[in-house]
Amino acid sequence: QVQLVESGGGLVQPGGSLRLSCAASGSISVVYNVGWYRQAPGKQRELVAALTISSSTNYADSVKGRFTISRDNAKNTVYLQMNNLKPEDTAVYYCNARHVLVRSHDYWGQGTQVTVSS
Repeated sequence: QVQLVESGGGLVQPGGSLRLSCAASGSISVVYNVGWYRQAPGKQRELVAALTISSSTNYADSVKGRFTISRDNAKNTVYLQMNNLKPEDTAVYYCNARHVLVRSHDYWGQGTQVTVSS
């Protein structure tokens, strides 16, 4: 069982930056792909950024060039650096860790609110 705890959300003005963190209770460095998702009011949860164990990344078109996903395996922590934030980035952001072999080992954090507004 892996527990994920997000932090770093908050209120920021358009054009500003935030860095989200996702701390895992156990090691997720070797066999877990990780990702950040978001869900805005009235919308479905969507993938924002993903990072595989082989260091491949995938970003939603809407955040390419502005967001960067990374991980610190020594700290069992995943990050999402968000720059040039826009009002449409407002959402609850969730961290996900998914085992590469065992489908049932699919863990989510509780979410952190990001609000971009002037």
